[in-house]
Amino acid sequence: MARNGWHILRDEDRVTVTRRLPVRFDLAVEAALPCDRDVSLRRVAQQVRQDMWRRLQDQRGFIPAVEVRRAPGGLVIRAGGGLPHPVSAALRDRLAGLLDSPAHRTRWIAHAGRRADG
Repeated sequence: MARNGWHILRDEDRVTVTRRLPVRFDLAVEAALPCDRDVSLRRVAQQVRQDMWRRLQDQRGFIPAVEVRRAPGGLVIRAGGGLPHPVSAALRDRLAGLLDSPAHRTRWIAHAGRRADG
């Protein structure tokens, strides 16, 4: 169901936030995020989506999507989305840099740990 223009898809151990259905990951970068406490997957996904949008908002036609799933020892984040043009290595590197940023990772977990709501 769309909430404020965003679709939030929930499975048992996975949340996907996307602007449009069906979800497309023409651009996709995955990263493992160590986490030893209970956090809201939706909140992590929303924070990653916001930061990804700030970093990639110059990409015309970009349709953001973020999937966060539980894994042993933490979370796995898949970020990216749909693009109307081929994905360059530079664009993939920009997104990978965001997912590897220690400051962003710390903020995502701190924000999501305030309330475990899914």
